[in-house]
Amino acid sequence: MDEHLIPRADGATGPAGSASGGFESPEGLRALLTRLYDAGPGAWRGDREAAELMRYTAIKYRPLASKHGLDAWEVASAAFEVMLAPSTRNAGNPWAVVTRAVQITCNAETRAAGLLTSASKVRHTSRIVGFHDAVRFAERERLADYHPAFTHHDDGDAEDSEHEARVAALLSVTVALFASTGWDAALVAECMEHVAYRLADLSSRARAVEVLRRDRAMPMLLGLPPRSWSALLRIVLGHPAPKHPGTPVGDGVFLRLLNGEPLDALRSDEALMDAIRAANPDKHTAP
Repeated sequence: MDEHLIPRADGATGPAGSASGGFESPEGLRALLTRLYDAGPGAWRGDREAAELMRYTAIKYRPLASKHGLDAWEVASAAFEVMLAPSTRNAGNPWAVVTRAVQITCNAETRAAGLLTSASKVRHTSRIVGFHDAVRFAERERLADYHPAFTHHDDGDAEDSEHEARVAALLSVTVALFASTGWDAALVAECMEHVAYRLADLSSRARAVEVLRRDRAMPMLLGLPPRSWSALLRIVLGHPAPKHPGTPVGDGVFLRLLNGEPLDALRSDEALMDAIRAANPDKHTAP
């Protein structure tokens, strides 16, 4: 039905000279879906009324698509997939089923764009409920609660840029440290972005450590085993146990770097490097 699926400029739901198939009503849609199903595979491709239905569907859901920043034909495609299901043609109101499916698809696409993930993960992962859109660490101002280097200043663009560059360099060096032991650099970068974001969003390092430790959605989205996630947090933010304050283990990689410790010194820390290697997700079985 390729040549039939182009909306006309006058907004009509069918090609010139054709009569509507009556599919605007629930019973009319049911009758058409049943006829196409009974006709067997390939029936949709050459059927004129099916082409009219898809044109009508694209126009019907165009406002909803526009509201979510989607193309009308993306939404029509989602509606088409639902129309193929037996549950749709057997429903009390087939159009209600299609409309609800389209709404879910639009919401999933919008959430996926905000979370920088796939729509399938948003659609099928209940733990994403309540998770908010991704925000870059440089867009937050409360990183100062973790270390003065994260302080946001309004007294000059040059000083702002200097501090932002220092934070960016910190994250880059940390990624390189993990990558040197076999971690996937892209995976580590996403983890560090998220950790930095949470540091900006919470009132203290201790609070950030606790919130991140309990975070199950992010490691799941990244395909990171829980043990690797917990170990990564201890490594970069420091071990929270009372016996570790003021020690390299208690400070963590971030503070050690921010306090001026060179990267070579961290690479020479055998205990640290062993901990990073042991936390590598390749060492664990994903949940």
